Amino acid sequence: MVNGHTGSVVLSRRWSAFLLVAGAWNWLIWPRFAKAIWDDPRAWDDGSPTSFLTVHAVLIVTALTIGTVTALLGLKGLRAR
Repeated sequence: MVNGHTGSVVLSRRWSAFLLVAGAWNWLIWPRFAKAIWDDPRAWDDGSPTSFLTVHAVLIVTALTIGTVTALLGLKGLRAR
């Protein structure tokens, strides 16, 4: 605790809703992109994944993780109100 503050942040209802929508947007967009990458001929070389697939898989997992955390923060902010 610094200067009487616990260090917590209070989000407005509008910012909480924005975070929730932003997180949901990630879950709407990235799985569709993952399907397109999976089906792309550059993703496979004789049945083995290529660096093209690996790099995009890492990007997609990272984006979905960030989207999940963002949505959970928005949900937590809405519930706190």
